[in-house]
Amino acid sequence: MYKITFSKSLVIITVVISLSSFAQEKPHASMSKDWFLLDPAKDSVQGVSAERTYETLLKNKPSKTVIVAIIDSGIDIDHEDLKSVIWTNEKEIAGNGLDDDKNGYVDDLHGWNFIGGKNGNVEEDTYELTREYIRLKAKFEGTEERKISKKHKNEFRQYTKIKDKYLKLKSKNKQEYDLYNNLYTNVMSATDTLKKILHVDKLSPELIQTFNTNEPSLLFAKAFLLNLYKNVDENTEIETFYTQLKEAVTYYGVIVKYGYNEEFDSRKIIGDNYSDTYQRDYGNNDVKGGDPSHGTHVAGIIGADRKNSIGIKGIADNVKIMPIRAVPNGDERDKDIANAIIYAVDNGAQIINMSFGKSFSPEKIAVDKAVKYAEQKGVLLVHAAGNDADDNDVDGNFPSRFYLNGKEAQNWLEIGASAWGKDNEFIGSFSNYGKKTVDLFAPGVEIYSTTPNNTYKSESGTSMASPTTAGVAAILMSYFPELNSVQIKDILKKSTRKFDGLQVPKPGGQKRVEFGELSITGGLVNAYEAVKMAQEIKPVRPIK
Repeated sequence: MYKITFSKSLVIITVVISLSSFAQEKPHASMSKDWFLLDPAKDSVQGVSAERTYETLLKNKPSKTVIVAIIDSGIDIDHEDLKSVIWTNEKEIAGNGLDDDKNGYVDDLHGWNFIGGKNGNVEEDTYELTREYIRLKAKFEGTEERKISKKHKNEFRQYTKIKDKYLKLKSKNKQEYDLYNNLYTNVMSATDTLKKILHVDKLSPELIQTFNTNEPSLLFAKAFLLNLYKNVDENTEIETFYTQLKEAVTYYGVIVKYGYNEEFDSRKIIGDNYSDTYQRDYGNNDVKGGDPSHGTHVAGIIGADRKNSIGIKGIADNVKIMPIRAVPNGDERDKDIANAIIYAVDNGAQIINMSFGKSFSPEKIAVDKAVKYAEQKGVLLVHAAGNDADDNDVDGNFPSRFYLNGKEAQNWLEIGASAWGKDNEFIGSFSNYGKKTVDLFAPGVEIYSTTPNNTYKSESGTSMASPTTAGVAAILMSYFPELNSVQIKDILKKSTRKFDGLQVPKPGGQKRVEFGELSITGGLVNAYEAVKMAQEIKPVRPIK
């Protein structure tokens, strides 16, 4: 959080930047970047014990390769720490323009992109709230409730709620964008002006203080920047603040320009028949996309090369990552997610990681069918619980394990985000939770992993906790291939580390609650305990 106070024309403005996307929880300076791989007893951090597991329980043990599909924004398949673990479709001949394996997708050598077309890729998209508002507006705008038939009363009332929410959020985010954009413009203008006049590349409070002038605009620039230095946290570099502020402008700019924009239509790029929910023959084979940062980070957590002595170590040591691009900067579409799940299952994925979510699912029936298909084929689905500090027992988060008919998928794990330490550093303050809907928590705060162009970065979110869990699941499937997905899920849940009576800050507030009340198991995922339990489990006939 940054607090800046500055004055102009005798108006005092206080700006507080507190965005979960930028102001992430930071570990202690001494915290190891690979903390999430470490062991609670041996290393005094709440990691998953992956290193201890390999060094003891699994040393010199045989394993089978497990295919993990990642439905996400795209993956940099050429990354130095990922290229050796990227899945290859052995039945496809690269670049010949043919569907060699007759699976309906041409040249899908390393996966498929369901948000691309012949002329490019979707990078941004609207929110599902916006799309629902557009759909219902076409039916009900300008109609009085008294004139609505009894058959459509409930849908009309839903429209009024969605309209109210949409207009409020659109206005709020536009105000945020204007605020941060104006602040950023003022900051950079004042900085550039004084740098030029003082003939320096870098400013400091001391240097600015020595600058004397009677020019009103320069006096404002001087006072503005001195106030900025005064109010920015003393542990924060001013350049870091500039970067964070620019990220805020970009973040809200995308929301305004695309997320809540009724006029934006991403499907023009794809060229599919969007009204045909079950259409499958669309997309392209560009699994990287324009900005594969999120998916690349997720991929590294699961399976970054553990043997190449560069970069990082993924959790699982014998996996192939199947990239499936279906998540834009905005809300994913049910049609694309359903097709992505089906593609993963049909092409041999044993685990599917889904680090995305939204609050509406208008075509849930299609997603349910895909989830049911995965369940029938014995594929484990691992899903991020969300980053809104919400109770998922109360607020919808889609996709979900619950079918429209009320039944529950048995191959599903829902994951909240934990941190490295204790007290305020035990769980992510942003993490969704749910005693009935979230299975367990896993490391998801300041997770250091792969990012595009052979780079690495720490990120926080349940988006990181989900692949942490998927990685542990992959260890079990790899070393205990006789176990099916339901057994793997049950082992992961039963082997979680418990903390009887532990009080933690409830996500989104200061109130303290028992950690055990925030999920079904009340525990943290742990590879060491899971492997020990797997060694004692008798296999059953695998689900076909």
